[in-house]
Amino acid sequence: MNNKPEILAPAGSMESLIAAVRCGANAVYLGTKGINARRGATNFTFEELKQAVEYCHARDVKIYLALNILISDSERELAYKTVEAGLSLGVDAFIIQDLGLAKIIHSHFPTARMHASTQCSVNSPEGFKALEKMGFVRAVLPREMSLDEIKEIRQATDMELEMFVHGALCMCVSGQCYLSAMLGGRSGNRGLCAQPCRLGFSADASRSCDLSLKDLSLIGNINEIAQAGVVSLKIEGRMKRPEYVAAAVTSCKKAIDGEYSASDENTLKSVFSRTGFTDGYFTGKRKDMFGTRQKEDVVAAKDVLKELSHLYDNENPLVPIDIEFICKANRKAELTARALGKAVTVTGTVPEKAINKPMTEESVKTRLAKFGNTQFYLKNIKIDLDDGLILLASVINSMRREAVEMLDKVEIQPFTQMPYKAEKYKEKDCTPYYTARFLNPDSIPDKHPFKRIFIPIWSSDEDFVDNRAGVEVPRGLFGMEEKLTKRLEHLKKIGVRKALCSNLGAYSLAQKMGFEVYGDFGLNIFNSESAQLFNSPILSFEATLEQTNRIGAKDTGIIGYGYLPLMLTRNCPIKNHLGCSRCTGKLTDRKGFEFKVKCSPYPCVEVLNPVPVYMGDRQKEIKTDFIHFYFTDESKNQVEQIINLFKTGGQFDGKYTRGLTYRGVE
Repeated sequence: MNNKPEILAPAGSMESLIAAVRCGANAVYLGTKGINARRGATNFTFEELKQAVEYCHARDVKIYLALNILISDSERELAYKTVEAGLSLGVDAFIIQDLGLAKIIHSHFPTARMHASTQCSVNSPEGFKALEKMGFVRAVLPREMSLDEIKEIRQATDMELEMFVHGALCMCVSGQCYLSAMLGGRSGNRGLCAQPCRLGFSADASRSCDLSLKDLSLIGNINEIAQAGVVSLKIEGRMKRPEYVAAAVTSCKKAIDGEYSASDENTLKSVFSRTGFTDGYFTGKRKDMFGTRQKEDVVAAKDVLKELSHLYDNENPLVPIDIEFICKANRKAELTARALGKAVTVTGTVPEKAINKPMTEESVKTRLAKFGNTQFYLKNIKIDLDDGLILLASVINSMRREAVEMLDKVEIQPFTQMPYKAEKYKEKDCTPYYTARFLNPDSIPDKHPFKRIFIPIWSSDEDFVDNRAGVEVPRGLFGMEEKLTKRLEHLKKIGVRKALCSNLGAYSLAQKMGFEVYGDFGLNIFNSESAQLFNSPILSFEATLEQTNRIGAKDTGIIGYGYLPLMLTRNCPIKNHLGCSRCTGKLTDRKGFEFKVKCSPYPCVEVLNPVPVYMGDRQKEIKTDFIHFYFTDESKNQVEQIINLFKTGGQFDGKYTRGLTYRGVE
């Protein structure tokens, strides 16, 4: 394969990093002890990060530092200092989810390379164009994309594209899962997902695991992926053991060289799988994608772990070195070594005239080719040797060792830095106005207090006109941008002026088309920097009330009522288990709670919280500019009752939750 793609391996620990490098990874991604999406991994202190960078760069391997979570206002300076430390240690790039953090990095470290995490939830061509304008040089594709959709993205942007080819597959679109946060306060957007989706959520109350997908494996499709323009093949697994990393990297390397076999796939299944692998999103065949970790999967690992551990027992000579050796009479011997984009020169002693057996080019080459248990191997050698000379073997060996030590030293690239001081914002003192979205336009009251209302894009023209409604654009737009554009053009012609967008691509597209665009909850706005990027944003419902009241941006709001959407998924769990004809419209968990499932004419379905958030009796504590109502199945009469409760500050009659308004997330 020409222009071989990068193999990007996970490194949750130093042992996993060494396994990845020795097995042939071209780059690794890792996190520090604080800000990253796998806070449960061992991770790295800054001293350990320094050692990791030195080890990797000495072997021509890049290091990407994952800062792929949402950050709060109180963490902005910590994030800035983490980037500063990473650059000073030689980190090659940063993986970013939070658009506010991306804004800080791009404006204060303009030479830093930013890679957009799949957690950015961008799934349309316009979204990738928007990321590029924000300063990203690479983006990680969503796992849910088909090959044709990947090609569509490739045509839309000049950014490098990175793609997961092996590892765990979440049911929810990355960045749009709030299930773990809502159920237990452990947020995937903050790096502490508890994976409740692997437990029983059943379409027919049978305790089946209808939210648990098999692991992804596209290693057999690597050639197609590379031909589609993907430059980096990413392996998921910072929480997994080194043997898993070794097996996955080795398999990717074999696939690139055309040597991947069924035996290699079986080894991968043995080391970790959930009843096998799936390629359903990539191929578009999504029927057999669900699976759970069974006892047979667990015990299968014992047969392969020892063998896999030997893959990284010793240093592999992965780095080519070119040597030029000059040995002339009456002058010091000189050795120049070239590797890793560097050239170093070492001088030895003056050679003597040989009494018995003079040096030959062959004998010198034998000495200089001995790199022992290092990462180097001799590629090219040029020897300029006068006849009849002798130089002690110890001198030649010492010159070789010194050259290798010099090549091993990390050279930190200079970087541009502007000082940053996070502005502290006072609590707002607003009397919030109301806005709302209605899944069903028929439930909109004739008289209502809402300054803005939005209805789904698939609503009828009459509903938009009669209710003077704005359009709510879907979060999942996989392969649907052309359809979306045509519908928005039509709505604009009939007088629709406002658009509520939960997706960067939709926001950018609607803005270009001349709509008055508003930011929705799916943009995951968690801090003042990100809030300032969007018009009248609805803030993340993973933030506490104390945090949202202090967000320093104009016209911000929170969801004060509604059945919160906890998952956005491209593979309908009910359709998979029962089929659409037997749809129950809900999932039941192991405790008997019922989670409504809402489908749409667009690619994704939503899973809703069992009970609504209600803040009508706590409005005095809300200091944001507006309160947003998220109506789903409520009748017109129920909507009117809820409006009245907010007007009077009354108690909700029924089960409800405060959501994460007070408890927040870890």
